[in-house]
Amino acid sequence: MTTPPVVYGRFGQALAFAERTLTATLREHLAKRDTEPETWYAVQLIATRGPGASRDDVSHDLAGSPTMNAESTRELLARLEADGLISGDAELDLTADGKALHAGLREYIAAPTARLLGQFELADIETTVGTLQAITKLAAHERPD
Repeated sequence: MTTPPVVYGRFGQALAFAERTLTATLREHLAKRDTEPETWYAVQLIATRGPGASRDDVSHDLAGSPTMNAESTRELLARLEADGLISGDAELDLTADGKALHAGLREYIAAPTARLLGQFELADIETTVGTLQAITKLAAHERPD
């Protein structure tokens, strides 16, 4: 058996620290808008998936996050529906208010994101995104059932 490169061992730690730092920064930023990150995640996910996003897929993706589980995801979606931000049963859509919230938050988050990521080469960011997406896809297929 060959010894894996040392960077493999540092990868998980670096990813965890980056996620923790970015999440803390996002929480602080969103708190100024009186918005919980989970609300942003849900609205962003539904907006990204487009009209008719599968409730099951959205619930699955949200429940897999570190701060959410199946029950808290159901509660979040019920709250967003009660607040008039989303609508639908099997398929979810953003309401006009939901679209307005999403657009406002997206614009609000864009400036600090651009300041941070603008310090790196665009090609490096594109490679990182592609690599993380590929890891996510491969790791999902290697999970035991």
